[in-house]
Amino acid sequence: MKAYLLDPAVAQYVFAHTTPPDPLLEELAKETAEATGDAAGMQISPDQGNFLTMITQLVAPQVVVEVGTFTGYSSVCIARGLTGGRLHCFDVSEEWTSIARRYWHQAGVEDRITLTLGPALETLAAFDQPIDLAFLDADKGNYPGYYELLVNRLRPGGLIVADNTLRRGWVADPAHDETTTVEIREFNDLVIEDPRVTVLMLPVADGMTLIRKN
Repeated sequence: MKAYLLDPAVAQYVFAHTTPPDPLLEELAKETAEATGDAAGMQISPDQGNFLTMITQLVAPQVVVEVGTFTGYSSVCIARGLTGGRLHCFDVSEEWTSIARRYWHQAGVEDRITLTLGPALETLAAFDQPIDLAFLDADKGNYPGYYELLVNRLRPGGLIVADNTLRRGWVADPAHDETTTVEIREFNDLVIEDPRVTVLMLPVADGMTLIRKN
């Protein structure tokens, strides 16, 4: 699990009191680590998976969008929370999403998911359905562009969940000027200054921000 922002003892307590992932998600995490190497860090943690399933159940969306699918952990969790409706996944990698497709089938959720491959700034621009819920977890430099496309399509009361918004806490240190940290810091400033939305940043894993359209 990712617990960059918690005292280790507190993190262990939190994990011990959070429902663990089932064998399918554990196997997906293992295969992701073996198949993608260092890139496996892009996969969400089990507690984030629980969060996405629960928030999907609470919102009860008809149209969900995920920008950045990787090997499918988050999409399985979101799809499991659907009680109707559909998840639309946008990603650029045929190789990584081929793993996702297999696990969608094994999880019995493939009939709830549509995958679109290609640069999301282009493919999402062509998406013409009102969005109830979105999960943003893709390349950080394009977060502002993805955000604008999502919020413009989000219904009033709809929700965006953006991942990695605390960047291991580095965003709070002005001296930390690594490129991705600067990009996330600029995105966070953009969102909090947007009058169209209400924002709640949560210190979960690497930071998850809830963005609700007013």
